[in-house]
Amino acid sequence: MSFEITGRLIEKYDTVTVSDRFRKREFVVQITRERSGMEFTDYAKFELVQDRCDLIDPFNVNDEIKVSFDISGRKWEKDGRVTYFTNLRAWRIEPAGVKDEEAPPSAPPFSDGVMDGLTPPPEEGPEDDLPF
Repeated sequence: MSFEITGRLIEKYDTVTVSDRFRKREFVVQITRERSGMEFTDYAKFELVQDRCDLIDPFNVNDEIKVSFDISGRKWEKDGRVTYFTNLRAWRIEPAGVKDEEAPPSAPPFSDGVMDGLTPPPEEGPEDDLPF
């Protein structure tokens, strides 16, 4: 299932190479909405993976953007403790206010949380490292 959200780009980070087969890049969008006469501000951190890491390049901090994304999650167990991670995986970014017929073509969303048939390889390192 895909989602869309519009907000202001407030942070974009460099691409991180996790392994020789997996890279990712994160960015943060400020989402402001009004409810019951009050204004609420949220901050959502999205990730871009593999060949989509460059999608954020044309945008500058403070630009209004529309992000199309999927939600993916993982379960991680260690020493009897279970932790869950949720990722907002962006697959299209466009200027806010652009109608769908004006939007540049982009790759389709990921299906079932799989990155075009690739899954990141397991991390190697100290036992207490998180799985990402």
